[in-house]
Amino acid sequence: MTGKIRRMGRVDFRDTFLDNYEMERARGITIFSKQAVFSLGDFSVTLLDTPGHVDFSAEMERTLQVLDYAVLVISGADGVQGHTETLWRLLKRYEIPCFLFVNKMDQDGTDREMLLSQLQRHLDEGCVDFSVETKELWENLAMCDEQILETYLEQGRIEKEEIRRLIQKRAVFPCYFGSALKGDGVDAFLDGLREFMEACREEEKDFGARVYKISRDGQGNRLTHMKITSGCLRVKAILSGTEAEKINQIRIYSGEKFEVTDQVEAGMVCAVTGPVSTYPGQGIGAEKEAQVPVLEPVLTYQILLPKDSDISGMLGNLRQLEEEEPQLHIVWNETLQEIHAQVMGEVQMDLLKSLIQKRFGVGVEFGAGNIVYKETILKPVEGVGHFEPLRHYAEVHLLLEPLERGSGIQIETNCSEDVLDKNWQRLILTHLEEKPHKGVLVGGEITDVKITLVSGRAHIKHTEGGDFRQATYRAVRQGLREAGCMLLEPYYTFCLRVPAENVGRAMADMERMQGVFEPPEIEGDIAVLSGKGPASTLRDYQQEVIRYTRGRGMFTCALKGYESCHNEEEVVKAVGYDPEADLDNPTGSVFCSHGAGFVVSWDQVKDYMHLESLPTAMEEEKQREEKGKRTERKGRDIQSPFGVEDKELEAIFARTYGEPKRKRFYENGPRQVRYQESRQSEAPEERKEQKKREQKEEYLLIDGYNVIYAWEELRELAKETIDGARYHLMDILCNYQAFRQCILIVVFDAYKVLGNKGNIMDYHNIHVAFTKEAETADQYIEKFAYQMGKNAHVTVATSDGLEQLIIRGAGCLLMSAKDLWEDVKRTEAMIQEEQRKLPQGEKVTVLQNFPENLEKMFKIKYNEHEKP
Repeated sequence: MTGKIRRMGRVDFRDTFLDNYEMERARGITIFSKQAVFSLGDFSVTLLDTPGHVDFSAEMERTLQVLDYAVLVISGADGVQGHTETLWRLLKRYEIPCFLFVNKMDQDGTDREMLLSQLQRHLDEGCVDFSVETKELWENLAMCDEQILETYLEQGRIEKEEIRRLIQKRAVFPCYFGSALKGDGVDAFLDGLREFMEACREEEKDFGARVYKISRDGQGNRLTHMKITSGCLRVKAILSGTEAEKINQIRIYSGEKFEVTDQVEAGMVCAVTGPVSTYPGQGIGAEKEAQVPVLEPVLTYQILLPKDSDISGMLGNLRQLEEEEPQLHIVWNETLQEIHAQVMGEVQMDLLKSLIQKRFGVGVEFGAGNIVYKETILKPVEGVGHFEPLRHYAEVHLLLEPLERGSGIQIETNCSEDVLDKNWQRLILTHLEEKPHKGVLVGGEITDVKITLVSGRAHIKHTEGGDFRQATYRAVRQGLREAGCMLLEPYYTFCLRVPAENVGRAMADMERMQGVFEPPEIEGDIAVLSGKGPASTLRDYQQEVIRYTRGRGMFTCALKGYESCHNEEEVVKAVGYDPEADLDNPTGSVFCSHGAGFVVSWDQVKDYMHLESLPTAMEEEKQREEKGKRTERKGRDIQSPFGVEDKELEAIFARTYGEPKRKRFYENGPRQVRYQESRQSEAPEERKEQKKREQKEEYLLIDGYNVIYAWEELRELAKETIDGARYHLMDILCNYQAFRQCILIVVFDAYKVLGNKGNIMDYHNIHVAFTKEAETADQYIEKFAYQMGKNAHVTVATSDGLEQLIIRGAGCLLMSAKDLWEDVKRTEAMIQEEQRKLPQGEKVTVLQNFPENLEKMFKIKYNEHEKP
């Protein structure tokens, strides 16, 4: 042990060193992140103990962003749980090297080899047991890196510096096994940390720090917890990036106690008093802002106050708690006169009740919880906002584009300073970032949208700062109304362990609750189901599992992210949100005529706007940037929905549309971009070919495995050989395409293949696409439909109900697997009919099936050549 404390605390004795809040000791869990400092060999180590309970994941995630190394503690009795995998994904996201300690190995039934195999299977193959003999360890490490393997084969050993490098770049994750209660394996683990960690190196001389937590001490002083990332911080220094706030005191905490110091240097973690405007995730000085948290509450609750409470004063008190826990999102609903908060779960609600009672002396309750829905746009759109009451003026043009799920909001500018001054541009970007923007379906926060400022106008005399705030908000709302929104709901990943005799009931329940899961795995007399499903249907399922398994089942889940809502129409109808009645978020714009302002509805704003819309120019500019100005883009001027890396798909587009015939020139200055077709130099044949290419092509996209398991013949074949079923389907579709003359693409899932980058190949006369890792056929088809739906006639063949709903929203045609089967059979019958028309047993001449007049013409020409 390190010798920092005199005796070891125990959770069941409620005397642990870091869990000192009364609710932490009562429940035996960590709620608040705590700090402890100790020496480990030549290292001075700052330990940040973070919550492990899912309800306090946000606190944990904020702390992760200031770590140099992480220690992931896993229960040997429970193994890898759903929340463990969530933590692992976060460690990967923030690129944090990690050591693992598997605890409770003293309990009956724990198996080291089985647990190590589970770690390698569910977390990473680089999980290596560091408690084995040195030679065996070297052999295991050599399998994790080709360069290390070559070194080991040449020298017969691996140096410690190389092992540190593997750990630092997350190629290897040292695993140790033991029992913290009995002290087994702890010394070996500490020796491993001492031997294989590297001290942080200061690369930046200027001061930089990252805030990861806000709290208050027993006297009510506001504390800003931060890690110094570069330079040093002294008492009485003024924090750059804040409102000239001075450091009054610097504290180094270790448990409940702290030491006061005059200076802290890079790598140290401290708490300071004085600043009042700091916030979690803030970058100070040379340090950049932290990434937007992935984990967030999915339930919103009304806070029920006692009668005769001071609502205004209570709202201010709750804002204090929101400073410490930003994910609470305290909201005052003016219409309903209610206070709402977003909460992760019941344990966090109990904590909030305790904190409010203890700190403010008010007993509160929480109403029924509702799902936090979000919205995103269906297609790219230019949003226009105009604000021009008398003696005010501002106009803003924003390009709104949909992003992949989990991307959040991205904001940037692509507007010349010749059009709009840089100060006004910065102001618009500030207004875009200063609040979450509401969607138009249920008023949910919009996400997975890229917002680009493309144009704007100010008046030299009448424009004020508030004018651009109004124009910016209205531009976002107008764009949302024009593009249309899709409702998103939170999804959980789940792991359900039930007795084998209950697995049928469990699978039926999951299908009823719109869950998607893998085939069950059998572990002795226990069946394990893993998958994902909507939070709205899964959130109360634990009690039901306990009931029908008589306490033998266990259901764990963790937030996966937001996906398309499975019952959008039902939710929208139930919420009853009217975007036109939301006066705080107007969709229209204000124009001026004859000295008076008047409101123009969102669908007529572009008829009144003062600036010209330039969508074509923006699309061309974006495409040129993606190609790096190295080569001309082939095909029509559209963006491939699968990215530049999918060369095979771009080849399909190029073969379909041919080379573009556009030339760019400028009129009246570089900002007024015009495009004209350069047709004067084209021959008549070229113009005909260009016109033919401009006609919309017909695409047929087929969800391969969905069709295989919907057609009885292929389903039976798939039981024997899935490859055989796949190729049989492809052969059928080749005949079908030859008769239908459409561009046919059949898509197969390959999202479980580790490291798979996706592949598109030509199979005779059809195109076959295999999706990349972590991308399903549904996602592939959705992206294609959204991008190509407006440029071509796209039909999608699938029997997936949710996928059909999404495809309808993209404006594409639908065909069920059964419809496709019937059409294939009709096509086969027509092919056979055409074959029967051919002469049987006779000589077939070249001109036999030509039209009669064409046949005569060829015979006349032929006879002319025969004449002497």
